[in-house]
Amino acid sequence: MIPMHAYRSLLALLALCASAGAAPKPNIVVILVDDMGFSDLGCYGSEIPTPNLDALAKNGLRFTQFYNTARCCPTRAALLTGLYPHQTGVGWMTDDQKQPGYEGRLNDRCVTMAEVLRPAGYLTAMTGKWHVGQNHGVTPKSRGFDRSLNAVAGGFFFADSPRAELFLDGEKLAKDDPRLPKDWYSTDLWTTFGLKFIDDALAAKKPFYLHLCHNAPHFPLQAPKAEIEKFLGRYRIGWEEVRARRYARQLEMGLIDKQWTNAPRPSAIKAWKDVPAEEQKRFDHLMATYAAVMSRMDKAVGDLVDGLRKRGVLDETLILFMSDNGGNAEAGAKGRTEGDPSKSGSQWFCGESWAYAQNTPFRLYKHFNHEGGVSTPLIAHWPAGIAAKNEFRRQPGHVIDVMATVVDVSGAVYPQEFNGKAIRPMEGRSLVPAFADKPIAREAIYWEHEGNAAVRQGDLKLVRQGRSGPWELYDLKVDRTELHDLAQSQPEKAKELAALWKAWAERAQVLPAPGAGGKKKVKKK
Repeated sequence: MIPMHAYRSLLALLALCASAGAAPKPNIVVILVDDMGFSDLGCYGSEIPTPNLDALAKNGLRFTQFYNTARCCPTRAALLTGLYPHQTGVGWMTDDQKQPGYEGRLNDRCVTMAEVLRPAGYLTAMTGKWHVGQNHGVTPKSRGFDRSLNAVAGGFFFADSPRAELFLDGEKLAKDDPRLPKDWYSTDLWTTFGLKFIDDALAAKKPFYLHLCHNAPHFPLQAPKAEIEKFLGRYRIGWEEVRARRYARQLEMGLIDKQWTNAPRPSAIKAWKDVPAEEQKRFDHLMATYAAVMSRMDKAVGDLVDGLRKRGVLDETLILFMSDNGGNAEAGAKGRTEGDPSKSGSQWFCGESWAYAQNTPFRLYKHFNHEGGVSTPLIAHWPAGIAAKNEFRRQPGHVIDVMATVVDVSGAVYPQEFNGKAIRPMEGRSLVPAFADKPIAREAIYWEHEGNAAVRQGDLKLVRQGRSGPWELYDLKVDRTELHDLAQSQPEKAKELAALWKAWAERAQVLPAPGAGGKKKVKKK
């Protein structure tokens, strides 16, 4: 008997093929950025110039309720496999926590998009930050990628960084390897090699799948001095005013609902007027550096798009752009500004004060399952396959849905077995119906990270901070900024959703959690 999720995917694929007249298989490019807040793109409300991503949005779709898993490694695992991260073995980071859901590496009960697309005739390629278990021997090459230039993790931009450890098709490269450009900047490097791998596919007359994972804008924030200087002085208005202006732009463009109140400044963050002048100057420099990193990333996206256009394949390429989590509050309200951000030895972190602005209009940050931690922009661009232009899509989606989507559009087969092992069925749902502004049928969307937990069913979301925190209940249709807790007024609904989350947690290897009593103190990334 065909599983229901597979039957739905088959129907969606047949409908797509019929509407497209059995068109050739599309090329697929998935772009993942690191630690970017919900409002950090111009087309999502930002003052940071992102003309290339704005152009993709203008000629494609913007999703307003798309979700990640709140952290880098789990999101990467979920995106690659179409499963919740614990089901892949990457429920936390890449340390082995000695529980099935927390092995710190992709396990043999999942398949990657590369392993699914390669048998369908695709050349599969990956560039950028891997971070799903290379320290345990799990590499892009071992998980289905024909070509790859990757870092084990991230945390670097300049070629002379001690963390800049690169692997080409599994081979570790020396710093002065002649195959690398001299004095490269990682944001550009991933794009340069991505286009090289695309040329390999075109030479072989194959469709391609490129999985491009930027370090940007993850700490340590580093960019050429001249690019940072372009933005100096712009942020002397402070985080409250930056957030207020972003919120106003989001309302004006129709991205958010006017019913959603802009979440207030947390008490840990000082009012800008109370920040001493010298500190204001430091904070301005910090956010200017973040803006420079973002601007350079946008330019790299533009270089990739121009490369696709020059090769005559842009219209036939599905591009999906997203972030691995919300804005990053690590380093606290003061942030961190150690060294010169135009050099590799520096340590600059935005911290909570600027993350508050980056996640406009939501609450909380990376790590947490409130909207500020798990909401990401999603831009979908595919001229040959998406008729609509410059439209919003308000259907809730999740990074687990990308696998189902590429299976639909490519004609690939998601296996029941791989390398002699039974494979878990996909958890995600195809976004293809949403491309045509149709609903996406699903029971619920689930989250868990570091004890933070949530479940969304329809417009209702149950969420908590930490394993011992109380459950909070929100109606996201009228209160997506999660300011009015309904748990006390709707206790039966809260109880129902809590039971639904627990059943999922037991099924998806969230439980048992590592450590005594499900608690273990672990170092942050």
